[in-house]
Amino acid sequence: MSWLDHGFAVFAQEDAMAQWVDAAMQPALAAIRDPVKRDAWLRHGGTWFAGVDLLDNDEAGRVGDGPPVAGRALAAAQAVCGPLALHRAQLSVTYPGYPARDVGDSDAAHRYRLTRDAAHLDGLLPEGPDKRRHLREPHGYILGVALTGAGAGAAPLVVYEGSHHVMRAAFSACFSGHAPADWGDLDVTLAYQAARRLCFAQCARVEIVLEAGQSVLVHRMALHGIAPWAAGAQAGPDGRIMAYLRPVLPDIADWLSLP
Repeated sequence: MSWLDHGFAVFAQEDAMAQWVDAAMQPALAAIRDPVKRDAWLRHGGTWFAGVDLLDNDEAGRVGDGPPVAGRALAAAQAVCGPLALHRAQLSVTYPGYPARDVGDSDAAHRYRLTRDAAHLDGLLPEGPDKRRHLREPHGYILGVALTGAGAGAAPLVVYEGSHHVMRAAFSACFSGHAPADWGDLDVTLAYQAARRLCFAQCARVEIVLEAGQSVLVHRMALHGIAPWAAGAQAGPDGRIMAYLRPVLPDIADWLSLP
């Protein structure tokens, strides 16, 4: 299955990624279990650890003395975007009961998590008191690596299949006539919300259930989120742990022009 056609692809376990997971696992667990980091990053009644930029990897993905990120998923991403410098990976962990409701969550926000997986497009940052969306982080791709396995229903990643085609059309129209240097300053909230509604109506919702060491490559424009934790779903004592690498494109124009 082509990730450029469908918006995502799952890759089987392989030695290169298994070696990376082995090197990353203990530093990841140390970060996730750290009381200060847990206080900063636990969300939704303690059922999601957001963990943005918490894995201490270098620009090649090396953690400590471990190997760089490698394997078929990265090769597929680099065939499109080139060898982008990697940022510190996000450590996203879900626990039974996700999503519980935080104090201050609006009815609409909580309902969106329950019924629409909190589906979103990475890189569109909410700004100001009204949380207007702006393209501030033009990611090249999203590479998710399962550090732990979990059963079906354990709040897996959700991708709306083919949604990147809908989003590309919407943002091509939104940015038409504007220089790429100005794209980040444009308020794209209404166009983004309309495109999301179209994706929900037209695109298949796919839950991505991974075993430890498997990886998923998601298109930068694919609508994605996290499914609610289903009753009876199984995971280890540390929850379902994913490491996400989302390197930024050096030229914002590539966000639209690359495949």
